[in-house]
Amino acid sequence: MRRIVILVLLLGCMQLILPLGTPGYGGQWLLILGFLIVGADAVGRLVAMVRLPKIVGYMLAGLIFGPSVLGTVSETAVEQLSRISSLAIAIIAFLAGAELRWSELRQHGTKILKILVSEMPLTFLVVTALLMAVRDSVPFLQGTPVSAALMLAMMFASVAAVHSPAVTIALLTETRAHGPVARTTLGVVLVADVAVILLFSAVLALARTVAPAFTGGGGGSSLGVLFWDMGGAVLVGATLGGIVAGYLRWVRRELFLFALIVAFFGAEIARLVHVETLLMLLTAGFVAENVSRREHGEGFRMAMERSAAPVFVVFFALAGASLHIEALVMVWTLVIPVVVVRLAAIFFGSRLGARWGKASPVERRHIWMGLVSQAGVAIGLATLVTQVLPERGEDMKTMLLAMIAVNEAMGPVFFRQALSRSGELNDDGGTSEAAPHATDETQIIEGAPAAEAAAG
Repeated sequence: MRRIVILVLLLGCMQLILPLGTPGYGGQWLLILGFLIVGADAVGRLVAMVRLPKIVGYMLAGLIFGPSVLGTVSETAVEQLSRISSLAIAIIAFLAGAELRWSELRQHGTKILKILVSEMPLTFLVVTALLMAVRDSVPFLQGTPVSAALMLAMMFASVAAVHSPAVTIALLTETRAHGPVARTTLGVVLVADVAVILLFSAVLALARTVAPAFTGGGGGSSLGVLFWDMGGAVLVGATLGGIVAGYLRWVRRELFLFALIVAFFGAEIARLVHVETLLMLLTAGFVAENVSRREHGEGFRMAMERSAAPVFVVFFALAGASLHIEALVMVWTLVIPVVVVRLAAIFFGSRLGARWGKASPVERRHIWMGLVSQAGVAIGLATLVTQVLPERGEDMKTMLLAMIAVNEAMGPVFFRQALSRSGELNDDGGTSEAAPHATDETQIIEGAPAAEAAAG
């Protein structure tokens, strides 16, 4: 009740103050920024009381406060605050790479890779095939040549293949679940983040070559540009990761400020040298985490997540504010088939991969239920398409966010059921052994809004 009263007072104050200012001045945007941080965080805490991820609350707050409902946050304000989204995408990519530890990959790598190789390509292919089959009804595919439609459909499908390590980690921390299903699911979703960013970057680079008119690319013979987009991103990212590791070894001061500098200037460096931002910063996070001492890497991730907490709140709130209810209503008939097809692909692909990887029977039956959720990386990629698709980006983003919203709502419910059915659920508040990563990855994100947004 206290949070509801705070929200009502905040809204009332904003309605009184905003008319007094002159649109277009920086002070008004700062006021709206502060309002989103406090208001969206309050809504996130309210939805957490009914066991929904806070991210859902942040997006819901943005939708309510945005142009489609109350109009407290205008279209112009969303545009003016778009730099926050770019910073958030950079932080998401770095933290996704930092979640990967080479020791974990070596221990369970074969089984994880076989599940991933079976599930992710199947999801990518069936979603692409579905969109191509109904392309005359899909807004962002209508009136495009077959080659361009295929590139756009593949770009959408690459986002549909994303999972959510953040939701997985948060639920394992909350329930103290441990066992083969919890361990393998977490490994799959962490590696999947790397794979999907590679996939998205490759599809985007290919689309800029095949369909430059629809992706803002330069066209022409640009095979070298494609290789530089990918290879250059890895090279520059590894260099940046090495610099971060050196700073953590010899300086280790002002980590909070240094984390923001790495994210901001990392994104700017990627723009200046014309490489893929997501892949570059993911590589930087991976190198920094695995080259640094364990305690140094954890300290830096903690600093980055603390600095990113308000950024993520605003990022997801802006994603919600950019939704147009009328457009969402129009795409639901398309979104539901995509969600169903994606769910079926995850089910069959993960079961096939688990059998191929000689996973235990309980893993074969329940792994798929932990791969449904989508969150931070998916929303980051959905936001990115508006920047790289000058004509079709908004239509694709609307459909992507509608799909992500459905998967985000039902994913945690599925995973909790999987843990319960496999006998790994332990949410009685006891002191039993925590999930394998709960003592490592999850302890650094408890209690912060970045917990559910860091890696996806």
